[in-house]
Amino acid sequence: MLRRILSGDMPRNRLLSALLAAVALCLLLAPFLFPGTKPLETAARICIFIVLVASYDMLLGYTGIVSFAHTMFFGIGAYGTALALSSAGPSFVSILWGSAAGAGVAATLALAIGLFSLRVKAIFFAMVTLAIASAFAVLVSQLSHLTGGEDGLNYRIPRELTPAFRLVEERVFGVRIDGRVLSYYLVFGVSLALFLAMLRIVNSPFGRTLQAVRDNAFRAEAIGYRVVWYRTTATVLSAVMAALAGSLLALWLRYTGPATTLSMEIMIDILLMVVIGGMGTMYGAVIGATLFILAQTYLQDLMGAAEKATSAVPLVSMLIAPERWLLWLGVLFVLSVYFFPAGVVGRLRAGKS
Repeated sequence: MLRRILSGDMPRNRLLSALLAAVALCLLLAPFLFPGTKPLETAARICIFIVLVASYDMLLGYTGIVSFAHTMFFGIGAYGTALALSSAGPSFVSILWGSAAGAGVAATLALAIGLFSLRVKAIFFAMVTLAIASAFAVLVSQLSHLTGGEDGLNYRIPRELTPAFRLVEERVFGVRIDGRVLSYYLVFGVSLALFLAMLRIVNSPFGRTLQAVRDNAFRAEAIGYRVVWYRTTATVLSAVMAALAGSLLALWLRYTGPATTLSMEIMIDILLMVVIGGMGTMYGAVIGATLFILAQTYLQDLMGAAEKATSAVPLVSMLIAPERWLLWLGVLFVLSVYFFPAGVVGRLRAGKS
């Protein structure tokens, strides 16, 4: 049964299986295991970024396409949902048609980019996508009457997904089941469904053809595969998944702005998560997103505690001061690339099970 759910792509390593099971269990029971606003916020971000990173891995790891426009599709999905909720009101119908519209626009734009740009060499395609993404970010900032400009959009969501709603009055295992918890489980459920859908895609005959195109495009072309068609289809599928991840972020945050969806920092974070987790594995998105977001969220707090514990050693306490958390995050990334050149998942799968 589990093999069918995972499309036959088993972890193939006991430690990796344990890590994936631990992440899945923690995310499933996050409201009960880690009560509080910050842990729930972190868990929701991990769910959303697993989808976003997996969608980029489908493009980079499985197809070999380097694109810098992924956050553009992420932002299109977020703004589609935000504009629908702002204009049509806080309803589930607004969420559905806003998400569908965002995914449709992302698919159309990805199709145009693919058809007109994927015939060029990889580095030139990357530059084209970077230019398009930069132009789109400027356009969003300038259309302030529609998008809110740099300030972004604030909007209401259905009451059933807000803290004011109570599903039951009594606490369940000490946790009040309110709309925020329901909103989290909506994010978790949709993220799980999208991840399993992508896992099915990359393990289908279509996915294996993508890997053949990645490994040797000339050979794939020679034996009859339409390389541009496969690359374009992968770009469209990846864009749709990224847009749906953006819709989940818009629903969770109740705010959409350039800084939360379109910034180059998010694109760099996605690349780091893919590399840390392992390209071309899908499970790398789970490990990479979890490790990176936990480090982003809690590394500064841990360094603050370590600084207090080592206050008697001036040099050490100065080096691990909380304001230097970005430096140590960079060090951790360099070490992970050095010791895990194929990513965490690639290294574990290469070892003994």
